[in-house]
Amino acid sequence: MDRSELLAELTRRIDSVKRDHPLRVAIDGVDAAGKTTLAYELAGRLHISGRQVIRASIDGFHNPRAVRYRRGSDSPEGYFLDSFDYNALKRLLLVPLGPVGNREYQTTIFDYRTESALPSPLRRARPDSILVFDGIFLLREELSGLWDYRLFVHADFDTVIRRAVLRDRGLFGTAEQVEERYRKRYIPGQQMYLDLCKPQTHANAVVDNNNPDRPELRILSEPADRS
Repeated sequence: MDRSELLAELTRRIDSVKRDHPLRVAIDGVDAAGKTTLAYELAGRLHISGRQVIRASIDGFHNPRAVRYRRGSDSPEGYFLDSFDYNALKRLLLVPLGPVGNREYQTTIFDYRTESALPSPLRRARPDSILVFDGIFLLREELSGLWDYRLFVHADFDTVIRRAVLRDRGLFGTAEQVEERYRKRYIPGQQMYLDLCKPQTHANAVVDNNNPDRPELRILSEPADRS
């Protein structure tokens, strides 16, 4: 299918999920798979449909550098286990928007670029709002049961590296340095996640995004009918 068909189908499916609380949508996938781009595209479509959309990312819930790199800057285990503050994510965003929450939420707590606390203002969501949340490692055990729709974006690791070289030179330096970083830390950490958590088996849908102009959509399951 082409990109517009993908977006139309996913928008329809997400919009059809009914909850008595804000709908929490996870857009999971490996680094540089295209999660953030897809999240913004879907958020725009859902907003046009009349829903209040809350956009947030796992990037707003990084741990400080001392925690992220306590196993070493090249450690895949550190990448998988220590990158993000899941307790804060649950406490400040996912639980408040869930069935027992008060709908008062925050979307960020930390800026990893400046290594400083950056708590966002406390806001209150409408009951029919939709959280569109993108990031890596989202379908892991710590977050189990806290998503109402789960989307996994797939890209082969060779594709990931090509995209990362273009995207991350400003962060890591040369193309060679970017590739080394990915092969030492990021890809092995992602493989650990794929092997241990098997996120595609927990997703409601999988998008093969190796060719963003002609993505492939695989529907795996419908969300459970619950409040």
